[in-house]
Order: sequence, then C-alpha cells, then structure tokens
Amino acid sequence: MKIHTGEKSFKCEICSNNFSRSNSLNNHLRIHATGKYFSCNVCSKQFRRSAHLKRHLQTHDVEKSFKCKICIKQFKQSHDFKKHLRVHTGGKFFKCGICSKDFRQSGNLITHMRIHTGEKPFKCKICLKQYAQAINLTTRMRIHTGEKPFKCKICFKKFSHSGNLNNHLRIHTGEKPFKCNICSEEFSEYRGLKSHLIIHTGEKPFKCNVCSILFTRSGSLRRHMRIHTGEKPFKCEICSKKFRRSYSLNNHLNVHTDGKPFKCEICCKEFTKSGNLITHMRIHTGEKPFKCKIYLKQYAQSFTLTTHMRIHTEEKPFQCKICSKQFTWSNNLTTHLRVHTGEKRFKCEICLKQFTQSCNLTRHMRIHT
Repeated sequence: MKIHTGEKSFKCEICSNNFSRSNSLNNHLRIHATGKYFSCNVCSKQFRRSAHLKRHLQTHDVEKSFKCKICIKQFKQSHDFKKHLRVHTGGKFFKCGICSKDFRQSGNLITHMRIHTGEKPFKCKICLKQYAQAINLTTRMRIHTGEKPFKCKICFKKFSHSGNLNNHLRIHTGEKPFKCNICSEEFSEYRGLKSHLIIHTGEKPFKCNVCSILFTRSGSLRRHMRIHTGEKPFKCEICSKKFRRSYSLNNHLNVHTDGKPFKCEICCKEFTKSGNLITHMRIHTGEKPFKCKIYLKQYAQSFTLTTHMRIHTEEKPFQCKICSKQFTWSNNLTTHLRVHTGEKRFKCEICLKQFTQSCNLTRHMRIHT
C-alpha cells in the first residue's frame, strides 16, 4: 500500500533521505559506505564528486560539446579537447628547469628529469638491474621469462620486441628504407647502414686493450675480449656446456634435439633455422639479392658480398698476432700462421715431401707427372 499512498517510512540517518522500502534504504546506505554520493541516473554508476558525475554524463550524451575551430574535430570532455589543441599550437607547457627542454605532458617531464637526477625507480627483482622507465623494465623481464609476444604472420617467428619484428618483416617485403648517401646501397635496418658507412671512412674506433687489435663495431670487440678473459656466457641447459657465442650454443643444441623444423619443399632438405632455409631456396630460384654497387656483381648471401667488398675497400680485418701482418680473408691468415708454426699439412704420396699450402703440392706433383 505504501507504493499507492506514497508513504516513505524508512529514513537515512546520514542524509535524511526517505524510502518506501527497507531494501531501498539498504542499497542507498552503500553510497555512504563507499563515499560515493553522486549516482548516474542512466547507468547507476556512482561518483564521489558532482563534477565527476557531470563529466561522466557526457558519455551518455551523443552531442560532443567541445569543438575545435581549426580542424572541426569534436570532443566530449574538456581535458581531451585541451590536449588536442596542442597539436595545432605546438603547446609545450612543461619546461625542464635544468636544460630548458619543453614537454606537452607533465609525465614526460617527470621521466625526462631522471636523465639529470640519475634516478632509476624501476628495478628488476631477478637481476637487480634498474631502469628510469617502466617500459624498459617490462622489456628486460622478457629476457628472464623468455616471453616473445610479437609474432610474424608469414613465417610465425616470434620476437620479444616490436622493433625486432618490424625489422624482420622487411625480409619478406624486401623493403630497405636506409640508404647510403655515398654509394646508394640500401639496408633494411639502420644498424646495417651504420656499419656500412665505416667501409667508406675506414674507421675502427674500438680497440682491444690487451692486444691492440682494432674493430669497426663494439659488438665485435666485446666478442673478441672473450678470447682473453675466457668468458663463455652462453650455457646449454641440458649438459651445462658453455660457449663464447650464441650461435655456437644454437648449433650445439641440435646435438640434443636433432631438430630441423624448416624443410625445403623442392629437395626436402631440412634446416635448423628459417634463415638457412631462405638462403638455401636461392639455389633453386637463382635469386641473388645482394649487389655490388661498383662491379654490379650479385650474390645470394650478404656475407659473400661483404667479403667481396674488401677488394674495393682494401679492408684487412684478420691480423696475425705474432707478426701483425693483416689479411683480407680468414683462410689466408690460417695459411700464413703455418709460417710461424712450421706446420706442413700437404704431403706428396710419392716422395713424402711436405708443403704448407695445397697449391705448392699441386705445383710439385708436376715433377712426378
């Protein structure tokens, strides 16, 4: 009968609102318990402040009350509208007090300030390494977890970073956006262009403090140092054998798994890596994507082109540790070392005379024939 009479005998002792039913009062009391006094009439969502409710109500209203006079774009909320205006005005309202650099958002300024303060609030709980940005810690954690969330839709290879996936996709598309201004050679990755430019300058800025050998890349020096330190950072989880280089570990793992998941559909040859299959397919297709800009000669493998380019650049990256003589190719250095060791691997089966090089044995055989 209370519905018909309009009688409301249940009163809230906090805000004095009256209700006709006890369960309505109980539901109402939850508003006071959560501290959210302002309720949306449309979806019943509750808010602590009337301003929050007012802003929320605009999500139900189809009309977008904030309109940009420059590009006619519309917004429901004022703070989104103000943020948009910076696109046109170039407004950077947050300024670094040390280097005077400007930022559009306060969060960007806070992150930037860590460059000056050296603050690194994000710490890896596994290796204890610290970072200035949360995204760097997230990326770091994938090393420990082995997570690779970015997957190639063509060959299904997975990557831990989106940038690595983007670089990988250029293998399939053939895109090479990085171009050398000197010889016009193109590269799929910036680091490839950066390494290539050293060919023109001949610069080798990385020096070994032990044997004074110079390197064009920091990574090459880092790997070289393992010869002196004996460091072997790559460990097999199955037999605990250690290796200096990651590819040596990958090759070793085949001993345990004998896994060759990549198969050539033409000759049925199997490979442990997708890259090896891609290179192998060029035998069947005749494709030679790596071209010398000087002789215009083409090669099926990038390594072969790199080796060929030493003819033009006169680069000699292989140095004898005994007499410091340098060589263009590693096999020439191997042959040269026999001068110091006295090793003579090639033996005449007729007179048993020995030679350090196969060509000398071939020339000697003419005496007997």
